[in-house]
Amino acid sequence: MALSLPFSSPPLLPRHFHHFLRLRPAAVTGAPPSYPSSTPTVRSPEKKVQKNANSDVNLEVLYDDKSGTESVKDYLDASREIIKSDGGPPRWFSPLECGQPVQGAPLLLFLPGIDGTGFGLILHHKSLGRVFEVRCLHIPVIDRSEFKELVALVEYSVKHEHRLSPNRPVYLVGDSFGCCLALAVAARNPIIDLVLILVNPASSFGRSQLLPLLPVLEALPSDLHVAIPYLLSFVMGDPVKMAMATVNDDLPPQQTFDELSKSLTALLPRLSDLADIIPKDTLIWKIKLLKSASSYVTSRLHAIKAEVLVLASGKDNLLPSKDEADRLSSSLKNCRVRYFKDSGHTLLFEDGINLLTIIKGVNMYRHSKCIDFVEDYLPPTIGEFRKSFEQGNRLFHHAISPVMLSTLRTGRIVKGLNGIPNEGPVLLVGYHMLMGLELSSIYEAFLREKRIIIRGMAHPFLFSSRKENSQQEFSRFDEMNVFGALPVSPMNLYRLLAKKSFVLLYPGGAREALHRKGEEYKLFWPDQPEFVRMAARFEATIVPFGVVGEDDIAELVLDYDDQTRIPFMRKRIEEINQDSSLRLRTDKSGEVSNQELYFPWLLPKVPGRFYFLFGKPIETREMKSILKDRENANKLYLQIKSEIESIIAYLKRKREEDPYRSIFQRAIYQASWGVDSAPTFEP
Repeated sequence: MALSLPFSSPPLLPRHFHHFLRLRPAAVTGAPPSYPSSTPTVRSPEKKVQKNANSDVNLEVLYDDKSGTESVKDYLDASREIIKSDGGPPRWFSPLECGQPVQGAPLLLFLPGIDGTGFGLILHHKSLGRVFEVRCLHIPVIDRSEFKELVALVEYSVKHEHRLSPNRPVYLVGDSFGCCLALAVAARNPIIDLVLILVNPASSFGRSQLLPLLPVLEALPSDLHVAIPYLLSFVMGDPVKMAMATVNDDLPPQQTFDELSKSLTALLPRLSDLADIIPKDTLIWKIKLLKSASSYVTSRLHAIKAEVLVLASGKDNLLPSKDEADRLSSSLKNCRVRYFKDSGHTLLFEDGINLLTIIKGVNMYRHSKCIDFVEDYLPPTIGEFRKSFEQGNRLFHHAISPVMLSTLRTGRIVKGLNGIPNEGPVLLVGYHMLMGLELSSIYEAFLREKRIIIRGMAHPFLFSSRKENSQQEFSRFDEMNVFGALPVSPMNLYRLLAKKSFVLLYPGGAREALHRKGEEYKLFWPDQPEFVRMAARFEATIVPFGVVGEDDIAELVLDYDDQTRIPFMRKRIEEINQDSSLRLRTDKSGEVSNQELYFPWLLPKVPGRFYFLFGKPIETREMKSILKDRENANKLYLQIKSEIESIIAYLKRKREEDPYRSIFQRAIYQASWGVDSAPTFEP
């Protein structure tokens, strides 16, 4: 069901319409001069736009975003319903499935592909609707608006929204043809804050396989047009992946196969509906429209200043999306790419694709002109947790079988995280394992056991687009952003503690995580207490922790010193570190100032086990004196460092007592007893 808002709609509708239409105060309407219009229903002006809206209101940790509850079958049903009484000009509608978004949610305008129905986001309505004001453009089947007219329509709505909320971005999500509309509007409005998300953009249509088909389609008898939708459906995407979109990922293989068979059986007969959604005359018109749109946009790429994210499919049989991603990445000033090598043209209909997760992963969700890593952060969903930790990270988790220990206030060490406070602010300070291999286990443990988000302070390089290319896939770095990572800085630490967050801090930073041979379990901390007085200012609880196990899963073969002796590797290191804005602690002395980034070469070992111990919490509530007393602050700093070194020594000693330290012993135990994990030493 949808809220349909034609541009000629009066402000009020008869009561009996409300079972089908649902008006919201934030509906974006209004008409450009080229369309007839009476008094439009408009979005109410805001008295004052908050720079940093409190976006996490009503969003709990591991909330259910309802993704995966809709399918391509729902798209076909909704499309058939909306074209029954098709007519009038193009118009916006608000899907009922989107529900009520969080306070201060930015506006998202969806611009459809050649189908024009506006339901191309249907699999994502519920998840996006929690954090965006979603409006979808519907272009009626019989509409023959020129491309420039459609651009004017979208531009009018964008300008209208910008006048109401000048400090808030407007998101334009384009699918295929809709990408051309988004790019054209961005080129014509460089001063408006736009965020473009382009899914397999049709700006590449001049190089498409569809172009030579135009004469064939024009000559094709109407009786044979019914076969075209079936052909297009298999060219546009993989029906199996589309059918899998509603099948739970955690089902046993046989049940998964049964559910897939049912979904596929229900989907395939419905593909004939595409003949009604895109009749012959409409298809011919849309192909001509694509040609003019592609030409229009290509000549104006130089004028686009908007933030752009291109989602490109590797198996797009309609458009050369991979090549177009390369072109846009090099032509646009602020363009990033996420590449899906196994996906087809209809990316938004495929299983495993969650548009909101992608937006969060590339740090493109914001409420103001610049992203605020503290206020704009959205908590992870239960679906994101399951995909990352119960599917994607499952093999690694089983290989290292992490042991989590914590210390009660009495000093007693217990299994699990009972020794960790339940309320913030809490500052977790510890040893950074090689390549940050311990991070996923920490995030998972805190979410699973305590439903607490850890905001990890990370090196700014991880948030720079310089490390990306036009074939950049959704990576582990993107997942880190989804689960709370943000650039390390005194201001971010200050603001997180002020919000009573749980913060993960590694004083040793990159020097510790990218250590040399023989330096495992060695702390590289600055001489000055960088975090102690900040924690005391907000009466934060400091929890020191240590972790061991890196030497049980990999051997460092080529470290920084080795690579700098090899010319081509040394050149690569210099390229990575050439941006001075990404360098930290250049004003410090000693090893901690040597924060050169590089990628260690590792040789895997037969996996051992990871052991974590969170030490006794240190309350700073009664330590206000250290705010002014540098000597006492330094004593506490050295005490925390010494505590972490003691924890590491304790774990190295105690792991020798673990009969299931080796993966082979653990596997035998788990298979014999039918359990997911093996016991460990008694703390």
